Amino acid sequence: MLIQRKITDEIIDLIKQFPVVGIIGPRQVGKTTLAKYLIKRINNECIYLDLELPEDQNKLSEPQLFLEHHPDKCVILDEIQQIPQLFPILRALIDKKRQPGQYVILGSASPNLLRQSSETLAGRIAFKELTPFNLTEIINYSEVNAHWFKGGFPQAFLAPEEASYRTWMKNFVQTYLERDLPLMGLSINPALMRRFWTMLAHFHGGVWNASNFAKSLELSVPTINRYLEFLEAAFIINRLQPFYFNIKKRLVKAPKIYIRDSGMLHYLAGIPTFDDLLGNILLGNSWEGYVIEQIRQIVPDEIELYYYRTHNGAESDLVLVKGHKPVACIEIKYAAAPKVSKGFLISIEDLGSNNNFIITPQSDTYPIRNNVLVCNLYNFLTEQMALFER
Repeated sequence: MLIQRKITDEIIDLIKQFPVVGIIGPRQVGKTTLAKYLIKRINNECIYLDLELPEDQNKLSEPQLFLEHHPDKCVILDEIQQIPQLFPILRALIDKKRQPGQYVILGSASPNLLRQSSETLAGRIAFKELTPFNLTEIINYSEVNAHWFKGGFPQAFLAPEEASYRTWMKNFVQTYLERDLPLMGLSINPALMRRFWTMLAHFHGGVWNASNFAKSLELSVPTINRYLEFLEAAFIINRLQPFYFNIKKRLVKAPKIYIRDSGMLHYLAGIPTFDDLLGNILLGNSWEGYVIEQIRQIVPDEIELYYYRTHNGAESDLVLVKGHKPVACIEIKYAAAPKVSKGFLISIEDLGSNNNFIITPQSDTYPIRNNVLVCNLYNFLTEQMALFER
């Protein structure tokens, strides 16, 4: 089954503008499938090389000779972090003949990939992140609860039953811990990182306190923060920063931490079925993180995401900010008939946002207050988001 990815047209447009387009994201997210689909859409003839295969690596034993032999073709280089020395060669060849659509590079989540390519290909490359499936991409194939529980990694989401999803996720996490993270440059005992991931899953949606994690894992605070930063760069976790605007108020100033893929969260937290999730203490936080990630994946580039909380009880789960101005406050509730909390109303008053929402799994769309709209997640993603694209 080929599920159309929403960023496909954006990538095609970038290929028409930039000599190099980089598609990045975690392993198994569908980058290779997308690249092979792009071959049908790119006007130029394409050459696809998988740099994890010895045969294709051998073709680039003399990379300059090989690439100069195909001057008018679009060369797609999959898993380019396997041969980082290609970056300066690409830069030199591009500078000889500056034209768009020469290369498409694919890389699993790798800080080294970002660092090296941005240094050597600055001004020549545009990056686009391919995320796991967004709800708007799969709604014709499934329903919200299945996507929320299994997450958006294609093979996990498309698994025919929950046991198959768990088997895939078990192998995915194990491979990431034992193979992929070390290849990306993170030197850590896999068992220790597994403990860290599991702790993060149970902490999902909490305000970050590095000292507590450092004490539990018998590590230093700088080390714990370095691991967290690496996992964020590897697309595993999201740090939602607090929004500051009024220094007279006592604000919570630490980020909130979320496991980005809800399926990975449920696996790491030991939640085997959707029914078990409904009775789990993580239910509300899981729904909150899922909603935030779905919005984050498709929000316009000029919109930034924050949360807002004061020590006096004002709280908004998500604040959409455009040009340093809050444009929406969002409360996220797993409820069929939600009520407006006092803390949410205070946050709206504090921030002065005109468009405010309570997002639930399946509610109809209706105003609950003069400037607060209740809606379900799919409605927000497909209809209400248009308010912020103007």
